[in-house]
Amino acid sequence: MIDWLRREAIEPEIELGDRTLPIDLIRNRRAKRLTLRLAPDGSAVRITLPHWCRSVEAIGFVHARRDWLTEQLAKIPPKRDPVAERRLMYRGTQIALDWRADAPRRPDLDDDTLTIGGPQDTLTRRLQRWLEAEALRLFAADARDYCTAAGLDTASVRLTRARKRWGSCSSEGVLRLNWRLVQAPDAIRRSVVAHEVAHLVHFDHSPAFHALLGELYEGDIDQANRWLSRHGRELYAAFD
Repeated sequence: MIDWLRREAIEPEIELGDRTLPIDLIRNRRAKRLTLRLAPDGSAVRITLPHWCRSVEAIGFVHARRDWLTEQLAKIPPKRDPVAERRLMYRGTQIALDWRADAPRRPDLDDDTLTIGGPQDTLTRRLQRWLEAEALRLFAADARDYCTAAGLDTASVRLTRARKRWGSCSSEGVLRLNWRLVQAPDAIRRSVVAHEVAHLVHFDHSPAFHALLGELYEGDIDQANRWLSRHGRELYAAFD
């Protein structure tokens, strides 16, 4: 019998290098096979299993893929603390964070310095709210640009905190966009908005969709996609 299937070795956790991660077992009646992934922040291993699969088999599946999990864990950027670092990623640039308890609570961005006051223990949460507000402002402007270019009425924009998707477009014509894109360079953020606006016309990934996206987006869409593939995880490093 495989070692990790023995009773004494079926604790729902796994050692990856110098870290011990919990194994989250997620049962899904629609699942037809085991699906393995890391939590976006690397805090846990998550495995989705069909209702008929035994937990011990799922845990054994995880342990059998220890090397792959170790490689994936190494790709996750370390957590960052903008308050401790006094630096914040905004529109592809590291801006300085100037916190003073006696400064106005409302954030004020001047060139590459963000000044903010108020209690330090709520600073991280308030910085995230500021970034979310900035994301909504920028997304709305981007959507207006691309909807106008496509001959459409300006679509409504909503923020999302999704862990897997940068954007989506509903059948009602609402764009849902990941607020973390406000940390990426403008060209990257705008590529996602252009993609979703193109879906307002073509709700698929047909040649017609890609042709329209090529007309709408002013940059190199393949280059933008490569940036997200290589650096997208970094946008999750500073905030939960």
